[in-house]
Amino acid sequence: MPPATADLATTWAFLEEGVDHIMTKLQTGVSYSKYMSLYTVAYNYCTSSRMHSTTSDAVGASSRTGANLMGSDLYNNLIRYFIVHLKNLKDRSDNLQDEALLRYYAAEWDRYTTGANYINRLFTYLNRHWVKRERDEGRKGVYPVYTLALVQWKSNFFLHVQSKHTKLAGAILRLIERQRNGETIDQGLVKKVVDSFVLLGLDETDINKASLDVYREHLETPFLDATEKYYEQESEAFLAESSVSDYLKKAEERLKEEEDRVDRYLNTETRKQLVSKCEHVLIRQHSNLMWESFQSLLDFDKDEDLQRMYALLSRIPEGLEPLRKKFEEHVKKAGLAAVAKLLGEGSEGVDSLDPKAYVDALLEVHRKNSDTVTRSFRGEAGFVASLDKACREFVNRNAATGSSTTKSPELLAKHADMLLRKNNKMAEEEDLEGALNRVMVLFKYIEDKDVFQTFYATKLSKRLIHGVSASDESEASMISKLKEACGFEYTNKLQRMFTDMSLSKDLTDQFKERMQNHDDMDINFSIMVLGTNFWPLSAPNNDFIIPPEILPTYDRFSKYYQTKHSGRKLTWLWNYSKNELRTHYLNQKYILMTSSYQMAVLLQYNKHDTLSLDELIAATAISKEILSQVLTLLVKAKVLINEETEQYDLNPNFKSKKIRVNLNQPIKAEVKAESSEVLKTVDDDRKYVIQATIVRIMKARKTMKNQPLIQEVISQISQRFAPKIPDIKKAIDTLLEKEYIERVDGTRDTFAYVA
Repeated sequence: MPPATADLATTWAFLEEGVDHIMTKLQTGVSYSKYMSLYTVAYNYCTSSRMHSTTSDAVGASSRTGANLMGSDLYNNLIRYFIVHLKNLKDRSDNLQDEALLRYYAAEWDRYTTGANYINRLFTYLNRHWVKRERDEGRKGVYPVYTLALVQWKSNFFLHVQSKHTKLAGAILRLIERQRNGETIDQGLVKKVVDSFVLLGLDETDINKASLDVYREHLETPFLDATEKYYEQESEAFLAESSVSDYLKKAEERLKEEEDRVDRYLNTETRKQLVSKCEHVLIRQHSNLMWESFQSLLDFDKDEDLQRMYALLSRIPEGLEPLRKKFEEHVKKAGLAAVAKLLGEGSEGVDSLDPKAYVDALLEVHRKNSDTVTRSFRGEAGFVASLDKACREFVNRNAATGSSTTKSPELLAKHADMLLRKNNKMAEEEDLEGALNRVMVLFKYIEDKDVFQTFYATKLSKRLIHGVSASDESEASMISKLKEACGFEYTNKLQRMFTDMSLSKDLTDQFKERMQNHDDMDINFSIMVLGTNFWPLSAPNNDFIIPPEILPTYDRFSKYYQTKHSGRKLTWLWNYSKNELRTHYLNQKYILMTSSYQMAVLLQYNKHDTLSLDELIAATAISKEILSQVLTLLVKAKVLINEETEQYDLNPNFKSKKIRVNLNQPIKAEVKAESSEVLKTVDDDRKYVIQATIVRIMKARKTMKNQPLIQEVISQISQRFAPKIPDIKKAIDTLLEKEYIERVDGTRDTFAYVA
């Protein structure tokens, strides 16, 4: 070991031999004493200038200059050593290529960086003082010893190998291509070489920060270009001889492979660009083909392929929009076809369309496509919106509805009515709650919800009056569903009907209690008193002579009610009332269940055996049209015989298998009248709703132009029904006449609220 005062040549000769041993023969080991002596010599040389200093006043300057000289001497010698060392490596690499070159490069890189690490520690003092001070003073080309070793490797070895037809990066790219073609490659080797590209990057402003310049320039850019070319050729060739379904699988596999490639041996910063490049080549460039084949995948329910297509196209901007449009059109066609098929099967046409069959057909289309959205399109909001839009279209406008927007809500309300009736097979076969939930699925799409509401209220009133509700729980459940969908106001009247029913039950009990001591009260009697505003029932147009048999009860109740509620007017709805009559003229006693009109007719036969039509009209005051239908039903049931024109006899030989005989069948005229009555009610209600909405808006805004007012009315009402613009204009005119609003002077289309 040279003394502390040894000169540069002696010192460097000792150090160089140690440095070379570490750089080339490290595997044979270095003894601790050898390592320490090398460290000490380097330290002594760096600090020796202070020992030679003689004059005290020049200590600062001379020591600094001395240390400068000593430090730079060692530093320059290290550079010279690295250049010579790397020249040998360079010469040996010239004849190597591809995998052999990569193996040689990786092995030498390992050996070189390990050695450089030890040498960096040997020259700790040089790094800590001389290098630091040089860098602090702004000298850019000076680096700590380990960084210096990397800089030398880059300029004296790496760039030399790369400059010959990008030998190094080319070798890596060829290996990657072989792997893409299905061969097995040494991924660890590729990773080692790629990592060296990253480590060779140097940020001059901050040498401790990683820089990807070398990696980007020498590897990433050519790799991305090669990837693009490779997949362009592969996808073209693959599609030329395979189906789109197979291509979807292939593209999915390739994208996964490339993402895995980044994890295995590329820098993570490459992921975004690589994936983007692959998406462009594998998906965007073939998106038209995918869009075109989407329809056939839908037609043949190719779930897996649809899932793949969705997953691929969702990766590119606007990739899904054409699919959403096609899906919407597909659902709409399916809905229209289902209704057309239903009409084709039934020869009677629209009027006799079975509500259950109609609702089931629409629900099946919705269910099937809703499953597709959930399974194949992961419930994505855009596809849900397309499904909703298509369903709204075919539910409201199809072959059964024609140009009418009221047919669907009517059929849906009738279907709900069947579900909620007693003895309903559907309720027995399956879960009634589930069936009601399915009604609500279609209800969501109905545009004219007020039509549904009015039909539903009409049907509910019949169920309650005739006592044929399946259960109060189911009725309450349906009303709460409607309330949740449309708010309290929508179901207010429906809930009031139930209140009236329970009040009527109490009223009947109180009346019976009161009348217990009357001897002639052998008539069993119950009453329903229903609020005119809440029940969609209309009083009969014709007169009706109350049969004397029930007249005392009628009078007593009317008086009793007036004492309880003075000022209220009772309108008797004979057209909805029903009765039970016992027969005494036959061997077998029967109970005939009748309407009030049938009862009035049959009671006439207590005094006569035969009566003409005119006599019956005079006795009952029922109009000829309705009475004829009542009589037809009684003749059909063989209670009366009609052998001569307009002459009706009591049938003394009447027989029936049942003791209780139900004669109370609906009259056709009533059924027809019900639909037109409901629609008339809806039209009247709409006029008031539109007027009330305009007044509400004008009260809040004070003044408003015509067009914005119309738009605001549409937006506020469209949840209940789709208002027509002429109707809104008519309502504005009505309100101008009634002086709720007025035109602003000097303008044609601005209105002001009149307080």
